Amino acid sequence: MDKILEVQEAALEAIKQATDLESLNQIRIQYLGKKGSIQALMNEMKELPKEEKPIFGSKVNVCKQEVTSALEKRQEELEVSALSENLIKDKIDITLRESNLRLGTTHPLMMIQKEIEDLFIGMGYTIAEGPEVEEDYYNFELANIPKDHPARDMQDTFYIDPNTLLRTHTTAMQMRELEKAKGTTPIKLICPGKVYRRDDDDATHSHQFMQCEGLVVGENITLADLKGTLEHMANAMFGEGRTIRFRPSYFPFTEPSVEVDVSCPFCNGKGCSVCKGSGWIEILGAGMVHPHVLEMNGFDAEKCSGFAFGVGLERVAMLKYGIDDIRNFYINDQRFLKNFDRYD
Repeated sequence: MDKILEVQEAALEAIKQATDLESLNQIRIQYLGKKGSIQALMNEMKELPKEEKPIFGSKVNVCKQEVTSALEKRQEELEVSALSENLIKDKIDITLRESNLRLGTTHPLMMIQKEIEDLFIGMGYTIAEGPEVEEDYYNFELANIPKDHPARDMQDTFYIDPNTLLRTHTTAMQMRELEKAKGTTPIKLICPGKVYRRDDDDATHSHQFMQCEGLVVGENITLADLKGTLEHMANAMFGEGRTIRFRPSYFPFTEPSVEVDVSCPFCNGKGCSVCKGSGWIEILGAGMVHPHVLEMNGFDAEKCSGFAFGVGLERVAMLKYGIDDIRNFYINDQRFLKNFDRYD
């Protein structure tokens, strides 16, 4: 009986002194394993007289239960301790920021698009979206450009089949919105997006570029409303103090049509290399919506009028950021894009 007590006390003391799960597992093997101390006690029972065996076996079982209970309790304590140590070791201070964290940047064309969108949303406009793979019907015919119209020669088009093409202008989105409105006014929207034309790429031309067109239709809309809108846009995009001027032009879907110049933001109209000494820079085309376009889309041209305009986002970005080659927007040159990096 003294030997059982001696083994139990030694086991409990060893368990108490265990400092990690590995050493505790060694103690478990030492005392509870098949060749452990407690099993050795059970093996000695066969040497005892028959009347002493039940008492001896009962005492050994009590010893085994005490050691097992102590092992489980100590294992739980060590697991909690190990978890706490790992949490402290792996702790991340989320309040500590890296001093020069690179966040990348928005592409310069997306900067211009967002700036224009924010400007016109603030004026009560909505943003319209449409497919880049478009039907001839929306891209040309509803925009007053029938199949035999000479204006089609102005836009060398990527055709997929005779009735499907890559849209040549975001006017197609305007036509879809006019059709959707079913003659209901007012309409105030802008249509930003990519367009495609068969063109030789050089410093100022690209087969793919971005436009943002605007459309307003309602009662008593005049050319003065168009001029006020575009003057506000010019001041917002190129700085306060800009003035604009209209020059007569031609677009099939507007009548009258105008080219719009803004006073040069680099020389304030005095003449410089950017404006080629004229003091003016051409930025977009615009005009009053052609009555035939309104009628084809279900509007009463006697009661309704409207204006439309279209600006090339690359054109604005090149002027605003001093970029001299339109190809920089599309070749993913890191040396160019890093000019627009942001750091916090």
